Amino acid sequence: MQLRQSLVSLGLVVTAAGPGALAQAFQGFNYGATNNDGSCRGYSDFRGFFERAKGLPGTEGKFTAARLYTSVQCGSAAAPIEAYQAAIDTDTHVLVGLWASAGRAVYENELNALIAAANQLGTAFTDRVIGISVGSEDLYRSSPQGVANNAGVGATGAEIEGYIGWLKDWLRGTPLEGKPIGHVDTWTAWIMPENAGVVAAVDFLGHNGFPYFETTKPNSIDLAADNFWSAVAQTEGVAGGKPVFITETGWPSMGPQQRDAIASVENARRYYSQVGCALFGKRTAFWYTLIDANTAQTELSFALTPLDSATPRFDLAC
Repeated sequence: MQLRQSLVSLGLVVTAAGPGALAQAFQGFNYGATNNDGSCRGYSDFRGFFERAKGLPGTEGKFTAARLYTSVQCGSAAAPIEAYQAAIDTDTHVLVGLWASAGRAVYENELNALIAAANQLGTAFTDRVIGISVGSEDLYRSSPQGVANNAGVGATGAEIEGYIGWLKDWLRGTPLEGKPIGHVDTWTAWIMPENAGVVAAVDFLGHNGFPYFETTKPNSIDLAADNFWSAVAQTEGVAGGKPVFITETGWPSMGPQQRDAIASVENARRYYSQVGCALFGKRTAFWYTLIDANTAQTELSFALTPLDSATPRFDLAC
């Protein structure tokens, strides 16, 4: 934690009371539209997950926010994701996600679903919206690093800028006008000069950081906290004072060794204690994750709880 203490002394770690910070620091989890077996999640799933998050022992009911990757309900073309109604019914705040790596037609469906949700659900929904993220790691996936890692289809900075402008046009005159608009990506993507236009276009930057996966340098659990805060400083270094949300971070309890990084329950607990507890209540942060949902990571588990049990894998008290 020595690096973080140094960053604090230099004013490089923004807290809820610092420059560019939110009036409220939200604390929550990331929620995919599908389960890790590919099946669709619906209203009852999301409601159960949001209630589970609030009831986690040792957390004092503070996991009250949800970050989503899409606004479209799984299995539909453009129906609003049922997580929105579940958020209303559980008083959960939402960082809206719009999937931006599948072309213009799919992105237009995202816009249609979001506007439909605002019209159908009204202020019960829009008052709970923290902000809107256009895409998630699209820039990383389209970067040379992402291509080399077979990360999947992404989008260029120019495409994301265009999608942000499109969103702003569609939000004019709606209850969502004026909500913060951002983008979520890795620090390696944020600092690329060709993505400076995205930085200029957003109101906030979402930072995804996983020291476990950073195999280009020593990355044991002993170095994880310092590696995490070093990466945050990289993103903040290009943010120009704009808020930086921690949109994904965590450590797996199960999975293959990544250079020096070993997946284990004890290391997941240690990372949560050192990094999570330093974030919660001080800046907006979404932990990865409450329940596994990534169909491409079946050999990995970042979940704090298994699908069929609300009992955490380790003590979550800070």
